[in-house]
Amino acid sequence: MIRVYRWEPDSDADTCPVQTELPSGSALTGESMIWIDLENPTPEEEDRVFKGFLPIHPLTRDDVTRPRRLPEEGAHLPKVEEFPDYLCVIVNPLPVEICQPQSGTPPDFTETIEPGLPKRAGMRIGWKRPQLSGILTRNVLITHHYDPLPCVSAVCEFVRRHGDTTRRGPDFLFHLILDEMVDEYAPVVERFGERLDKLEIRLFSKPTRQTLTMLLRLKRQVIFLRKTLILEREVLARLVRGEFALVQADERVYYRNVYDHLVRYTELIEGAREMVSDLMQTHLAAASNKLNEIMKVLTMISTIILPLTLIAGVYGMNFQNLPETKWEYGYFYALGLMAVTAIGTLGMFRWRKWI
Repeated sequence: MIRVYRWEPDSDADTCPVQTELPSGSALTGESMIWIDLENPTPEEEDRVFKGFLPIHPLTRDDVTRPRRLPEEGAHLPKVEEFPDYLCVIVNPLPVEICQPQSGTPPDFTETIEPGLPKRAGMRIGWKRPQLSGILTRNVLITHHYDPLPCVSAVCEFVRRHGDTTRRGPDFLFHLILDEMVDEYAPVVERFGERLDKLEIRLFSKPTRQTLTMLLRLKRQVIFLRKTLILEREVLARLVRGEFALVQADERVYYRNVYDHLVRYTELIEGAREMVSDLMQTHLAAASNKLNEIMKVLTMISTIILPLTLIAGVYGMNFQNLPETKWEYGYFYALGLMAVTAIGTLGMFRWRKWI
């Protein structure tokens, strides 16, 4: 699907309605501001935009269309690359099921098989990584994505209501998309903190194998987000430093604001990663301590039973000259000796402060 938003410099309209017809190639050198959004486009629609309207380098097209061409390898990792006529930026927003969870869903996040990783029965790897590609020229912004993205939908709605903002250029529009995308991380990071706090309480009260499974799942999710955030932080850092002429100096302050938010979320997710590792170590220590307590109890029982077994074995021998064999009180003597031995052993354990 192709959505086109066009703003003419001499227009006084407050809104910018969506169009479906692509402008001619002459619009690339005109003064009008154009935003073309490709959502789950067909190969024919991609040819119309990337060959007919704005020809791009074959390597750029390979990167942009990678999720369709190589679904088993997944989306391209975040990157920014400058060409003589345009600037290409690729980022990885959060999947829809994560940034906008439906009401009534379980507290655990939805997981899907990550492309490119081994698929084993009953084993969930992580989240599917979406891709958002942006092509910026002097007056044209082209966004390309195969998955519905809330950050793009929000900016589309904003542009329809406030069309005059498009006159500030494609770099400002793309900043709006990045800002919405980065803000989606806030509730996810908060949910991670809440989950970890609950797991910490549960871990100290009653550590179970299910708790360890949840910690391992959280660790994979945290690593997924950490990797994405770090790479996107590097992309934003390059956009902020003024390496690219298509990002004007007046707009870099907005990109710097997005970069600051991204740095904050990266630090929070790094703290979550350390907390997950600490909780896993605590779980292993708690499980080991519990095992030690069990082994101590079993060892004490065995130690107490061992001399009683010795006494029973001695008086169970069938020798004729055994002194207490024909004694009237021999049975009660043996039981008493066993009781005294057991009580003495327990007393020694308590005296040595082993129990």
